[in-house]
Order: sequence, then C-alpha cells, then structure tokens
Amino acid sequence: MSPKPAYPVIPSERGDDLHNIQDLDSAELVLFMAGNQFMVMERLLAAFQRRHPEIQRIFYETLPPRLELQQILAGGARFQERLIDVMPDVYASVSREAMVQLEAAALLAPGAYHLYLHNRIVLMVLRGNPAGIRSVADLGRAAVRISQPNPEYEDIAHHILQMYAEAGGESLCRRIMEDKVSDGTTLLTVVHHRETPERLIGHQVDVGPVWATEIDHARRSGLPVDVVEPGEALDQRDRVDYYICRLKEAPHPENAGKFLDFILSDEAQGIYEVFGFFPHRRRGTS
Repeated sequence: MSPKPAYPVIPSERGDDLHNIQDLDSAELVLFMAGNQFMVMERLLAAFQRRHPEIQRIFYETLPPRLELQQILAGGARFQERLIDVMPDVYASVSREAMVQLEAAALLAPGAYHLYLHNRIVLMVLRGNPAGIRSVADLGRAAVRISQPNPEYEDIAHHILQMYAEAGGESLCRRIMEDKVSDGTTLLTVVHHRETPERLIGHQVDVGPVWATEIDHARRSGLPVDVVEPGEALDQRDRVDYYICRLKEAPHPENAGKFLDFILSDEAQGIYEVFGFFPHRRRGTS
C-alpha cells in the first residue's frame, strides 16, 4: 500500500470557507462542496434543514474541489495551527476525474456519483473595464494582468485552459500560463472566487476568468465589477459538469443519503437556478 500524501495546506486567510468549524468534532453531517457554490449554501442548507430538522450540526467547506480532494486522499489538511482530519460524508466536484480518483483509492464505490449541475466561464473585470478587455485573446496582451486559477488546486482552471486553447491555440495557453507567469502579469490563485475580486478591487489585476455565478454574486454584493462574455462557443457551458457523491467511509451515511436526495430534488435545483447555475435538467438554457 502506498503511503498517504502529505497534508495539503488550507491558506491561513481562508477561514471563511470553513463553515461551522466549532461543530467539527460533533457534526452530524460533513460536506465538502465545490467552492464556487459558496453563495448558495446558506439558502440551500436552510431548505435542507426544514426537510430534516433532526440534522442540526453541519460542518461544510467551500474550498476549491481539487484542494478538497487532496484533503480527502491525505486524510486531512492543515489550517493555521490545526489539523482538519475529518472525513466528509459528501464531496462535490467540477470534474468527473475527481470521482475516478476516489474510486481508484477505494473511497467511492464504482459509479456511485451523480451529475447534478452545470455552469459556464466569463471574464470578470473592474467596473468600466479600464483595460479594455473585449475577448479571451486580449488576455495575451503584454500589459494585461490576469488573476488565473491554479490547475493544481482549482478544477475551473482546466476548463479555462480549454477556453484559451479554443480561442488562441497552444500559443495563447503558453503565453498566459508560462510567459506571463514568469513576468508577473499572470498571478495564480488558490481560492479564485475569493482572490480574483479582491485583486481587481485592489487594482492588482485587470481581469480574471471566473464562473458566471460569481459575477452574479459579486454584483448582488455591490462589488464594482463588470463582465466580459467569451461567447457561447468559448464559455464551456457544454463541458462544465458538477458531480456529487457519498464516500464509502462517510461517518454519517444515513444523513449523507438524505442530503444527496435533497440535492437532486426540484427544490434544490431551483435554488441553484436562482443563483445563476444551470440545473442538470435544463442544461444549456439561460
């Protein structure tokens, strides 16, 4: 048996993605949710607990799903001075590959996962678009500073790289992910849904590829941001699939099953739709 990988490190400033941490040791349900769903979770869990008032204490993470996957495979993650070593009941990702990795690690029964949601990619810019970003190809310009999700931690990055390849071939990918990383005009993120708006407002970057749902949330929150649409041919709406599963070693398997049933229900899908996601039953609509 191969040794477990080293514990990944959750950035010390990302306590806002560890919810109800005071209940970690007594939780009745533990959820590792794809981080870009952070804006949905309060309303989603309120509806879930109305159905299941017997489940009171829920610990959940809204970190990037690849970081959460590393956490599961390692048996924990370090946050500040603490080891978060709880096994989740439910894990959600924006990558079928993550489900395959869990199957290979014998942490998920073969095929025991569900496709339940979709999204698309847009470009977030500061209000008024001062850098004049008009297209994905503009991200290759020398003066354009990019907040770029890191493929090591963030599943969205792989969809973004596909978008770059379709917009400008491998040369645009290399330009953004190699040349501009080297010269400091591409800044990699660990938790892009937090870091990209912060960087834009702080005038550290000019643009950042994000989920369309994050633009909606930023605007509702009053942040001074605008959107540049890549267009339907590039925004990956036909490729972005969200998957969710109950782990074989779920500490609360009955509660996990209740949560999965809820996530797949019309009520939960309708809540996601309010926040700009594409429910699986209505893929590709807007």
